[in-house]
Order: sequence, then C-alpha cells, then structure tokens
Amino acid sequence: MEIVEGNYVEICSNEDGLLGSYFVAKVVSKLSKDKFMVEYSTLLSNEHTREPLREVVKSSTVRPLPPEIRVPGFDVLDKVDAYDLDGWWVGRVTGMDASNYYVYFDSSGDEFAYPVWKLRVHQEFVNGEWVSSVKNRNSNRGLADQSEAEHYGLWRNLECYSLVILSVCVTGASKS
Repeated sequence: MEIVEGNYVEICSNEDGLLGSYFVAKVVSKLSKDKFMVEYSTLLSNEHTREPLREVVKSSTVRPLPPEIRVPGFDVLDKVDAYDLDGWWVGRVTGMDASNYYVYFDSSGDEFAYPVWKLRVHQEFVNGEWVSSVKNRNSNRGLADQSEAEHYGLWRNLECYSLVILSVCVTGASKS
C-alpha cells in the first residue's frame, strides 16, 4: 500500500520513553523517498496553543492504520496494544479480573490494568501485509515454559489462571 498525502497512518516511535508506541498522524506531505511530514492527531507541539505536533519522520517508522480485529477478549500472554498517553503501546496480557486486563510492557518493565475497550490485537505490517498476533483460539495453548510464566508475572496471589498449563500452575503454590 502506497502512503500518500492525506492518509492517516501510525508512527512507530523509537525514542527513549516512547519505545514500543504508535501514534496516529496524517501525512501532510511526502518530502522524499524516505521522509514524510506528518501531523499527529493526539500529540501537541505546544500545550498552551493546542496546536498539533508536526514532524518529519522516516518512512521506516510509518505504517498504514491497522485493520480492526474484533475479539471477544484476550488470553494470558496475548500480544496487545493498549491505548494510553495518547498512543498505542505494545505489551502482553499477564492476567485479568472482572473488569480489567493486566498488561506488561517489556519496554518499561511496567504492568497496568486496562478495560477491554482500551486494548486491541497487536499487528505488524510486514512486506505490505498485516500480520496479527492472534493465535488460533481452538488450539491447545499454554506457556512455553515456567520461566516465561515467571517473566510475565503470572504467579500472583495464589491464583491459577485457566489458560496456564497445569505443569506451570499448581493450586496453592506461589512463586515470589
């Protein structure tokens, strides 16, 4: 898909503090083969004037808006994007309760709770095609190993998440 002036796109940030985030912007102009001038939809150049931030970005950081993928919910270890701080941040679901999903962010080491409406399926744009992080929900799915479960903080309050394979989750046992 060719990106042209007027397209709404997402800009992947690689800056410190913004690593692993995507921000919606409109292409103002194509400056060269590898550069665009964009105007962000949610980022401001100056909070006092409320002017949208305009910036020259490399084409390697620009991708089309991802298609919407509707899912009834998410499973532990699903790769998701969480909408926070005016952008989409890549993380993994580490747990859930009645009203929130807990998402861990590798880029910061933080974990936050989000309602389902602030999450979307993570997708990568590879060679002009969208690649979804959604796995086949009908497969027997489990964690690769106990270290993966520990890394994403799945040992919490003696709870046993139904999606964690039995060899990893033992009722009454806890890992600190």
